[in-house]
Amino acid sequence: MAPLTLLLTRCLLLTTVTRRRDERGDVPGWVLVTVMTAGLVGALYSLAKPQLTDMLSSALDSVH
Repeated sequence: MAPLTLLLTRCLLLTTVTRRRDERGDVPGWVLVTVMTAGLVGALYSLAKPQLTDMLSSALDSVH
């Protein structure tokens, strides 16, 4: 094979071969995402608590 063809073939094989991945993941990243999500939910709930309470009360009252 020509050197360029050989190089391109190696590059193609290196990019397409499945590599064994570390299954542990990015723990600090997931912790950050979880904490930020909990913070956003808490902030939105504190702002919308009266409206959510009214919606739930009206929905439960309409059942009876």
